[in-house]
Amino acid sequence: MRINKYLSSQNYCSRREADGLIKAGLVKINGQTAVLGDKVSEKDKVEVSQSVKDRASKLKYYAYHKPAEIVTHTPEEGQYEIREIFPIKDKTIFPVGRLDKSSRGLIILTNDGRITGKLLGPEMNREKEYMVRVDKKINGFFLNKLSFGLDLGDFVTMPCQARQTGTDEFSIILTEGKKHQIRRMCDALGFVVKDLQR
Repeated sequence: MRINKYLSSQNYCSRREADGLIKAGLVKINGQTAVLGDKVSEKDKVEVSQSVKDRASKLKYYAYHKPAEIVTHTPEEGQYEIREIFPIKDKTIFPVGRLDKSSRGLIILTNDGRITGKLLGPEMNREKEYMVRVDKKINGFFLNKLSFGLDLGDFVTMPCQARQTGTDEFSIILTEGKKHQIRRMCDALGFVVKDLQR
């Protein structure tokens, strides 16, 4: 296994961060300074500089309620990116995962590259709950179709939990997070999402 992948698999840092540590000469394999591309096995002793370990005490985590019309990644001209409006100005933090521009709700911001895999890795099956309002009255048929999975053409959604919370409102709990998934699920059943909050 490559050394950068090994460090990532140990939840030490992201692969990109590992590459930076290796380039800076802060990683050793069996007492020898590692170089990019080095491979390790479980028999090898991997060491990371104490100065990097000390950095762990400087890790930051923020829970933030993203407003609608703000993008989490790669804004186009005229759009606002979440870090531009986030009240704490720190270039080292980044959002974990995505939340559609027109959606609002909880998103985590951090400077800890290890957390993404822990929170978003498909093997983790993390539940994410959303409150949704659509353009017309919903019924049991609609909720059942959402719950048992839908064929959206390019993929079939996994079973999920959906329950009615109002005439035109429902909550849905997903363990996956495809792009625009809830909007596409509703659209496939003839509904338009008017409000979506995580």
